[in-house]
Amino acid sequence: MRERDDRVVAAIDVGTNAVRMEIARVLPDGSLETLHQERDPIRPGEGVYLSGAISRQVADRLLATLRRYAALAKRHSARVRAVATSAIREAKNGPEVVERVRAATGLDLEVVSGREEARLICLGVLHGRPRAARSMVVDIGGGSTEVATALGERPTSLWSVPVGAVRLTQIFDTGGRVGRSQLRVLRGFAEEAFREAVPRGLRPPRTALGSSGTIQAVVAFAADGAHRASRKQVAKALDDLAEMSPEERRKRFDPGRAEIVVAGAAILDAAVRHLGLASVSAVDTGLRHGVLVELARRSGPSSDRSTGEALVDFGRRFAFDERHARHVAGMALKLYDAAERLHRLPLGARRLLEAAALLHDVGHSVSPHRHHRHTYYLVANADLPGFADRERELVALVARYHRRSAPSREKTDLKALSNADLRAVRALATLLRVADALDRSHQQLVRSADLRLTGRVARLRLRAAGAVDLEAWDVRREAALFRRVFRRRLDLVAPR
Repeated sequence: MRERDDRVVAAIDVGTNAVRMEIARVLPDGSLETLHQERDPIRPGEGVYLSGAISRQVADRLLATLRRYAALAKRHSARVRAVATSAIREAKNGPEVVERVRAATGLDLEVVSGREEARLICLGVLHGRPRAARSMVVDIGGGSTEVATALGERPTSLWSVPVGAVRLTQIFDTGGRVGRSQLRVLRGFAEEAFREAVPRGLRPPRTALGSSGTIQAVVAFAADGAHRASRKQVAKALDDLAEMSPEERRKRFDPGRAEIVVAGAAILDAAVRHLGLASVSAVDTGLRHGVLVELARRSGPSSDRSTGEALVDFGRRFAFDERHARHVAGMALKLYDAAERLHRLPLGARRLLEAAALLHDVGHSVSPHRHHRHTYYLVANADLPGFADRERELVALVARYHRRSAPSREKTDLKALSNADLRAVRALATLLRVADALDRSHQQLVRSADLRLTGRVARLRLRAAGAVDLEAWDVRREAALFRRVFRRRLDLVAPR
């Protein structure tokens, strides 16, 4: 098997209307060189907003596409992040589809929240912007519309509006000719959705950046092929598109876009009016590019350092024991690397363990009593740069289970996890518990911990600067959990 090349990254976007993939190489200056792109208009959201579920036929189409994408990523030895948006997020059988994808392709399909989707879109569109530049980004997807305001490439506010081009096409049946009364209802529905989701009076820049194929199509139609359309041009485009027959639309757009373009134009018109924009400028970057940028930043030592510094800054806000936290994190990562043959977790799990180890005791700032539970709340609700919603939740759970009861499917806060995520939490929490035990006295007496795997035994040999009776006692107490999780006996060799 070819080793994975950390310089090659791949983003997979399972949207409502299509599935897309982009593979890129990270160049020395941090920029991205596209190696391969795919787009398959397989409609993962077909029927979801009426039936509430993804049909077996649609799921089979998705699996076939993702098998091919997984093979392409493997051929390029790429690091992959696969994300799913509104259709999978809202389908009642979405978790089942995610499990089928994992079993059939090996891909860990991450169902992102609307806010996380907006954040990634914002990063993709605004990557490299000057820090002081004010921007607004609007992205019309198949099931939802994401809105973000930002300074530079950093979002200042994020919203997700539950209206998308596929969703409204299904609800209002706008694939055919659209009459005036039908258009009036469609407009009113979109405008109300924005009123409920996004506050007025934002004072955004006069021109928003419009990301998505739908916005590109509507803007090009409204502005006769140009990349920017005024508020008046967008409104007129909606009226013109509604009056067209399906055949006339198919002459202007590809068949998949032609069917949903009226609903897309209605959403863009509502967004422009509600946000008080003078115009919209279409761009060709978005969610997929945001995923690639974040993957690229994680590949370099500077990004790892900046992420670590952000975590330490967060810990300092709660007056954590920094020396203990750093020591435990170092021990945990050494155990993780040495036990790779046991846990077999994806590479991304390492940074989750590091974050959980650095922050495992921040709950002491609330109360020493049950501080692990307070840690969970603080971390789960924190803004951790570089961590997606799902990753932050996993970090919080690993930190929460660094003491007391062991993580298991019976625990209320773990019942909703996928099998793969539960397995990761159990493995990472077990390693964190051993690492924390190695500094039970908070004196950093253990200088090194060498874990060797031989047969059915994991032998942990310590080098210490003094007596480590307390640490040895605590490690032996965690040995039972280590054996349950990794099916290896943990033998401790400690200096007398």
